[in-house]
Amino acid sequence: MARAAAKRESADFRRQSLIEAAADCLADKGVAGTSVRTICARAGVSPGLLRHYFEGIGDLIAATYRDVTERVSRSLAAAEGEAGPEPRQRLIAFVTASFRPPIADPKLLATWLAFWSLVNTRPAIAAIHGETYRGYREGLERLLAGCGLDPAEVRPAAIALTALVDGLWLELSLDPSTFTPAEASAIAVRWVDNWLGPLQTAC
Repeated sequence: MARAAAKRESADFRRQSLIEAAADCLADKGVAGTSVRTICARAGVSPGLLRHYFEGIGDLIAATYRDVTERVSRSLAAAEGEAGPEPRQRLIAFVTASFRPPIADPKLLATWLAFWSLVNTRPAIAAIHGETYRGYREGLERLLAGCGLDPAEVRPAAIALTALVDGLWLELSLDPSTFTPAEASAIAVRWVDNWLGPLQTAC
């Protein structure tokens, strides 16, 4: 039993090392410079091992995208959880977490841009992209509804806030000298206050 568990753990480690190597290659070299050879060299394994865990490089890149999105989701959830029970503070924490590490990170941006470039050509990537966007928006919808926002306004508010956060995160990750994380957070908080209006006192 112990040997089987150790073997499974070792297999999980090797699979994860390939995912992390793929993310590093995409960040450093982009899609064009990422291949089975470059990924395996980064992971320190033979090229044949990739086929043992993945159907091919496309399957590995999709698994890498999912892994990256799950890490971001965990960071957002942790920020929300640490904000305590007050609904508005949970919303603010969820929104502003994107302006701090590990989400506000030039390396993460480079990896994300590589994934985005594949959305229109890789159905698996498009599916993960759709799930990710939907999950983030639904998280905002839940938090906005918890602050008492009119149900008819929840969805458009979540869409608009998602676009605002994406734009601020993108610019902050591209050039941190443009504005500070604190300024990005203040902009997002002001937007939330303006949208909630008099309802913010009930949150």
